[in-house]
Amino acid sequence: MEQQTVISSAAQIRSGQPVLEVRSLRKRIGRKWIIEDVSFTVYGGEIFGFLGPNGAGKTTTIRMLVNLIKPTAGSIQIGGYDVRSSPEKALGQIGAIVENPEVYAYLTGWENLEQFGRMLKGVDEARIKEVTELVRLDKRIHDKVRTYSLGMRQRLGIAQALLGRPKLLILDEPTNGLDPKGIKEMRDFIRRLAEQGMAVFVSSHLLSEIQLLCDRVAIISSGKVLAEGRVDELIQNRSNYVVWDVEPRARALEILSNNQITVLKQPETVLDDSVMAGIPEGAIVCQMEGSAMAGYTALFAEEGLRIQSVYKINPTLEQLFLEMTGGESID
Repeated sequence: MEQQTVISSAAQIRSGQPVLEVRSLRKRIGRKWIIEDVSFTVYGGEIFGFLGPNGAGKTTTIRMLVNLIKPTAGSIQIGGYDVRSSPEKALGQIGAIVENPEVYAYLTGWENLEQFGRMLKGVDEARIKEVTELVRLDKRIHDKVRTYSLGMRQRLGIAQALLGRPKLLILDEPTNGLDPKGIKEMRDFIRRLAEQGMAVFVSSHLLSEIQLLCDRVAIISSGKVLAEGRVDELIQNRSNYVVWDVEPRARALEILSNNQITVLKQPETVLDDSVMAGIPEGAIVCQMEGSAMAGYTALFAEEGLRIQSVYKINPTLEQLFLEMTGGESID
């Protein structure tokens, strides 16, 4: 199944200094190290994805970023300010939604923003109107929040996070529970923020969405960052797979083995479910460059084999994730 990686134009002209810089972050609870070694950077004008399997330390890392818990070692700098030594200056540059947005259902959207704005400097009626229009809630902002859909509540939460004009927006599962239309609207909205120069940090278990949305990504497992980089570059560096639906199967396997071609005995451990669903029963999945397909097609034909279909599996971020984490599940 073909996936398209979208790179925001703003990321191409991002500033040289990172908005968020995490270095050698570690966290111990009791005798157990929850975070062993986490380092990454996030720049203005880019959307940065944060992925990890269950128990990887993803949520713990986010809580350290927003100073809800203290790291055992390492440093977190936001806009050049250290979260430990200058927490007010550092956190003053963050807007965040960790888990679910906290809103008062019995108030209107506007009243919610007024309540939150009282805790921030420089937030007046004009700023509330500005963020309301930015998240496209201006037509419903004076309705009670209890009448809002989940997607509208998410957008209201983001409006709250944007009131203080942050340089960094941290979103934890921003598309969680949204329908396909809501997911697309949220994706488009996040991209607009990045195009305006904001750094956006997105934690999500929807890997296809991360591939469509993010410029760069960090993959974390067992408290360590396994990879950090541009999505397209990470995907290009992963193994290439080709699917052969061919008879007789045994002879095809023999030919591939004689030519030192690696055949996957359990492809489901490295291929995502959407890809596996399209593979014919009994088909052979092997590691092979797409450029080699023509040669082996000719070779199989010479040997009298019947090829029903052959195709290259387009790389996805989920396949990279499964390869790097040994098939662990996602948060």
